[in-house]
Amino acid sequence: MRLGYLVPEFPGQTHVFFWREIQALRRAGDEIFLVSTTQPPASATTHEFAPVAISQTKYLFPPSPAGLGQWALGGLRGLTHGLSYIRRIQDRSLAGRVRQLALLLLAADLVDWARKNGIDHIHGHSCADSAHILALAHRMGGPPYSLTLHGDLGVYGSDHLLKAEHATRVFAVGRHLRQQLCGIGVDNEKIVETFMGVNTGELAKLGSARDMHRAELRLVTVARLDPSKGHLHVLIAIARARDAGIKVRYRIAGQGYFRDAIASKINMLGLSDCVDLCGTVSEMQVYSLLSNSDVFVLASTGEGEAWPVSVMEAMGAGLPVICSEIGATAQMITSGVDGILVRQGDDDAIFRAICSLAGDIEMRERLGKAARQAAIKRFDVAASARVLRQAIAAPQPDRVS
Repeated sequence: MRLGYLVPEFPGQTHVFFWREIQALRRAGDEIFLVSTTQPPASATTHEFAPVAISQTKYLFPPSPAGLGQWALGGLRGLTHGLSYIRRIQDRSLAGRVRQLALLLLAADLVDWARKNGIDHIHGHSCADSAHILALAHRMGGPPYSLTLHGDLGVYGSDHLLKAEHATRVFAVGRHLRQQLCGIGVDNEKIVETFMGVNTGELAKLGSARDMHRAELRLVTVARLDPSKGHLHVLIAIARARDAGIKVRYRIAGQGYFRDAIASKINMLGLSDCVDLCGTVSEMQVYSLLSNSDVFVLASTGEGEAWPVSVMEAMGAGLPVICSEIGATAQMITSGVDGILVRQGDDDAIFRAICSLAGDIEMRERLGKAARQAAIKRFDVAASARVLRQAIAAPQPDRVS
């Protein structure tokens, strides 16, 4: 296939898993053409692959004058169909209509780019406004498209049934998201459950010389600094563990607007000597953190979490994971076998898990070994890429007319 691959604001700090899938698809023989909405700021593109990814990516905003010129010379082909689509969008405010007309221009540019590159299909890794762009482009004469839903529908705006109406496939990252899509009327036959894979071969090499001590427990979280990621719950649990006589070191990798609040909580709890804010880290730095930690923690709450890549990476690196029950984590982890699941916002449960793992090296090793085996069996990027390409290439279900 000559496959268009759309990720908004690519390549962002959390987009390394997209790059892995792109490489896996290319190894499988597909020609992948990258497209994105806008180029992210330099501060969000620290990964080693970022310069190459940027050089290969077509950015829709601002739209290409040449592409719009070709559209105008061609008689504004598809404009009627595009305006018909826009009239069905729920937001009818003046600001909403202006934004929607801008999306139409981006869609026209996308149609021209797809035509020039002979694109067979475009897959979009979002169900927000970029899904509107793909739906508009298809109605305006562009190629077939598919979408991946990476989190709860409410996170991605509205009009989801409209966005998915003519999509050939809608990929759901977890069973709970399939249920949400079915709940709004998306045809179950076009929904495919999936995940974003990790390089289990590389991860399996990590931690081979991990030196565990009963005297200290090294915890790590890799996630953007946002209230929904639950850092404050972990900090409260760590403070209790310290008061109980457990020596804990906690490293937090990631950046975000919530950094000051997290730093304030660290100071308030008197944890400055045992908690490090590492900031934005590269893929290799993440691997180093996983190699030199004993336990991975992700205490996310609310909506927006689906099938956390950071959890798959930690499991692949042989780390026991303390993780909240959110999104598809109950599909990923069998609590007590290859990780520990806790209720959202349950500081007590996080504290108990920390205490159990701090005092039992054998438990850490058992959970970590089982986690690594689960990752190798279930989470490899080659498998997730195969699900995507086979579903796109397969005969399509009947579309809604």
